[in-house]
Amino acid sequence: MRKYSILIVDDENNVTKLLEKFLKKEGYNTLIASCGEEAIEIIDSHQVDIVITDIKMPGISGIELLRKIGDIDSSIKVILITAFATVETAVDALKMGAVDYITKPFNLEDVLASLEKIVKGLEKNDSIETVKEKYNSIENYFLSKSTKMQDAIELMKQVSDTKTTILIYGETGTGKELAAQVIHNLSVRRDKPFIKVNCAAIPENLLESELFGYERGAFTGANNSKPGRFELADGGSIFLDEIGDITPLMQVKLLRAIQEREFERLGGIRTVKVDVRIIAATNKNLENLVKQGVFRQDLYYRLNVVPITLPPLRERREDIDQLIQYFLKKSSIISNRNINEISKEALLLLKKYNWPGNIRELENVVERCVVITSGNKINTENLPECIINFNDNTSAIDVDDLSMVVDNAEKNMIIKILKECNRNRTKASEVLGISRRSLHRKIIKYNIED
Repeated sequence: MRKYSILIVDDENNVTKLLEKFLKKEGYNTLIASCGEEAIEIIDSHQVDIVITDIKMPGISGIELLRKIGDIDSSIKVILITAFATVETAVDALKMGAVDYITKPFNLEDVLASLEKIVKGLEKNDSIETVKEKYNSIENYFLSKSTKMQDAIELMKQVSDTKTTILIYGETGTGKELAAQVIHNLSVRRDKPFIKVNCAAIPENLLESELFGYERGAFTGANNSKPGRFELADGGSIFLDEIGDITPLMQVKLLRAIQEREFERLGGIRTVKVDVRIIAATNKNLENLVKQGVFRQDLYYRLNVVPITLPPLRERREDIDQLIQYFLKKSSIISNRNINEISKEALLLLKKYNWPGNIRELENVVERCVVITSGNKINTENLPECIINFNDNTSAIDVDDLSMVVDNAEKNMIIKILKECNRNRTKASEVLGISRRSLHRKIIKYNIED
């Protein structure tokens, strides 16, 4: 069992000293903070698994600290220390994410019991993460008989040990983040940070401070300076996912950071220089976005130094069988189930399906089947309805084809209604539920002769 780190936060020195001595004796690593502000600084710079904090403190209260910890790292567990008079507040805090509370004056054995309960959950999560780490490797996740996929894997290996900027293309669920992780793991930077940023998930007004950090007083609530993701990735790699979704203003600021490997924190004047390897990813066609004037051409060229394209699952169907077996074993271990077989009929349906969500969808489907299957074999009735009822004729088509189908259907409908209305456009427009002017435009668009 690894030693878990506990941060003790209390403005009463005798309390922190008592808990520190007791918890060290029980085998825990301990850190001490006398206030909420100091606790946040420690969390930013140290590995912290559990926080034990008093509710009533000068400055940031224990409740406010709980909120801030949730924003920084939601995996950190928080135990609150409270006086009897504020038990109601502590109960409310449980609803906000605290895992337990202890009343003053407290019994050290109660503290230990609370910690042991939390540690059991952390150990379970650690074991699951170990399984995920074992299975999320290039040898397993990127098993492939597909020529396209093999070419992508080979290119990943070739460029991994360079400083070259890489742009990974691929539909949602094709494994772009894992590919970036593999590239980092195969590089000389493997022991340095690998920082992930989902550009589409962070609001525009927060993205700059997330990427480049901010100085104290830069905006309301910025009580302390905070490094950005680029600083945290110094010496290692930064993965910028969904890069095609950033705004033109952020594109300008990001261009300089990528080009010069330097930037200023929000509200700061000191230039920060970093040694960072850039790996970006997108499910969009950046070249088309450049032509449309949505994405900067100079940033595109900076990112697109070595493009790597991950093919969708429907273009590597020969891999579906072994991927199913791989996810079946992984999900069985994580779910503590003994599901080791899948019927031929179910396997046939899974191979036939078009997989618009790609490998991610496949993994989710297998995991769902493992969880809901009563025996040790997955059958057709365990599969989702969309897979059971899938028809080859309803396969996904591209946007241009879909637009053409819609246009043809509309054209044929207009011709039919015009004939039924004896070419009376006013009557035909009423039947179609559109204005006469709209009907006239569509007659011209589709070159329909009266």
